[in-house]
Amino acid sequence: MRKNYVGLFILFGAVMTSCGPEKINYPVASRGDQTDTYFGKQVADPYRWLEDDNSAETAEWVAAENKITGDYLSKIPFRDALKTRLETIWNYPKYGVPFKKGNRYFFSKNDGLQNQGVLYMQESIDAEPQLLLDPNKLSEDGTIALAGMSPSKDGKLLAYSISRGGSDWSEIVVMKIDDRSMLPDTINWVKFSGISWYGDGFFYSAYDAPAPGQALSGSNEFHKVFYHKLGTAQSADEIIFQDKVNPQRNFYAQLTEDDRFLIIGESQSTSGNALYIKDLQAKNPTFVKLANGFEYDYSVVDHIDGKILIQTNDGAPMQHLVLVDPANPARENWQVIIPESKNVLQSVSMVGELMLAEYLEDAYSKAYFYDYTGAMVKEMTLPAIGTLAGFSGEKGDSLAFFGFTSFTFPSSVYTYNMDSHTSAVYTKSDVDFDPEAYTTEQVFYPSKDGTKIPMFLVYKKGLVKNGNNPVLLYGYGGFNISLTPSFSISRLPFLEQGGVYVTVNLRGGGEYGEAWHKAGTKLSKQNVFDDFIGAAEFLIAEKYTRPDKIAILGGSNGGLLVGACMTQRPELFKVAIPIVGVMDMLRYQNFTIGWAWADDYGRSDDSEEMFNYLFGYSPLHNIKEGVQYPATLAITADHDDRVVPAHTFKFMAELQSKHKGHNPVLVRIETKAGHGAGKPTSKMIEESADMYSFIMYNLGMKAKF
Repeated sequence: MRKNYVGLFILFGAVMTSCGPEKINYPVASRGDQTDTYFGKQVADPYRWLEDDNSAETAEWVAAENKITGDYLSKIPFRDALKTRLETIWNYPKYGVPFKKGNRYFFSKNDGLQNQGVLYMQESIDAEPQLLLDPNKLSEDGTIALAGMSPSKDGKLLAYSISRGGSDWSEIVVMKIDDRSMLPDTINWVKFSGISWYGDGFFYSAYDAPAPGQALSGSNEFHKVFYHKLGTAQSADEIIFQDKVNPQRNFYAQLTEDDRFLIIGESQSTSGNALYIKDLQAKNPTFVKLANGFEYDYSVVDHIDGKILIQTNDGAPMQHLVLVDPANPARENWQVIIPESKNVLQSVSMVGELMLAEYLEDAYSKAYFYDYTGAMVKEMTLPAIGTLAGFSGEKGDSLAFFGFTSFTFPSSVYTYNMDSHTSAVYTKSDVDFDPEAYTTEQVFYPSKDGTKIPMFLVYKKGLVKNGNNPVLLYGYGGFNISLTPSFSISRLPFLEQGGVYVTVNLRGGGEYGEAWHKAGTKLSKQNVFDDFIGAAEFLIAEKYTRPDKIAILGGSNGGLLVGACMTQRPELFKVAIPIVGVMDMLRYQNFTIGWAWADDYGRSDDSEEMFNYLFGYSPLHNIKEGVQYPATLAITADHDDRVVPAHTFKFMAELQSKHKGHNPVLVRIETKAGHGAGKPTSKMIEESADMYSFIMYNLGMKAKF
């Protein structure tokens, strides 16, 4: 237990100097005597008190940290000009990919600087868009966001969820589309849920109400699937699926397009699931287990004449599409429709009379149309090398939509004619940016163990490899998530000022299938850090840059990546930006949904071997006294209930107490914001201006805007 501390909670001392002439007086947080014992080894946790996000002491520390960070950033000479440039280039229309329900089309649009995108509806594809829902009117500061939405099958009702201040918690409400009137139905404590309409109501997933004061940090347990009938109270909702024995399981409900089958996915981590199905047209419908958990991933596409199309890596690490008969669901009875290939099968969708299969080939998109027997009909022609971002269409329809983006290709929406197999631009973004002035190259380099790792480099044409170019190295490396080419308005000023932006496709991601993913998990997690370090070493060897010109950036699991690499190789990087990072690898499983990450990370209480491995790279536990670490701007938010801010709080308190040298080590703590989803445009611009001005200033860039 934490003992009473002697003296003032916040002390101010001259701990180190910044890269400028003035010293930074960091808030020196009190050190408690909390220790934990893991397999006979005692581990100190002196900043355990910072885990209490409701305490006055934590609030005081946060305020003190934000003040010194604000003071430092305000003295960067080009920060205001950078913010103005961001506001200018951010101000362009951004469109979502339309989709159809009933005879109506729905899409989102942000005019430019609106805090939240606005939902529109069209009665036909050529009709004038009508404003349906403007989340900007739900709060004055734009911190209430649309978290999800689902029109009913006939397009007459809209159920949508809203989140407040960036939290993963949301509430579902229902609108009558014709007159925009609100029904009395309100569903609370929804999290990790879809909204699936059926009959006169919908299925959703939720938790019981958390204990007072535990909403943003307490462990999320006993997830359930409910059915809500319109016009009734939430307390009357029927529990459709639950597990009373295993509290750390999540459940997700969906329906086939014709409403015949209800599918429940059961998971206990971020990969691997069990699959259950119920034929709602049967006389006495019951759930049938189609696939056991939790070794493989199973995703239902739809059904063909009562047989279920499932995309899975069971028996195919690169994924394949199989047809399963619910009456004979044993593995040996599965029929392969689209076999495994050398490229990763990302998704399959039913559109028109065909199936569209999307693949990743060396981390960029390829797509092919197949008939229902699995015969390939045609390759889909994409605008360039990049990312196919959403394909929207329905069975029997001849018109579909898709989004496309790349590093220098702003996200655009296209129509696709299923009869002629031709596409046309539907909405295009006009950005104050000349893509022809830049080039993108993909290179492959050897990691520490010889594995070839791909990365994309984006920079101005005419780059000279003289070792002096500022580089921003970005990575993630976990949870089977693939990093593909994408456009980001916030990185444009860095490119305009001569920077080189690099995305690295690390092991732990999904770029090359399940084997690639597993090679960056648990007792192989160090591969991810070695891959990232290897990228920096390659860029130095090839004369792109040098150590004092390299910044590293990553968020969430990518924040862990940055934290681990800056503590393992502090001399290799000049700047480190860990955003909402997982920094305490011994206790991450104790907060909110952290327990679900164990399949990637392992847990400190699994075994002595697993504890020692985690302890060996945990960023919080590997900060050494008297080492000069890179200039650091850690970013987190007070409403992040995915990776709770205590990770960053404890890491930065430890870093500020031990770091030696002239590099600033600061933390930026956003208020009324969460893990990133739903963040208002105004906050995104402010954060981007702070982050990129910090990066460019500490890389010695003479930025002019």
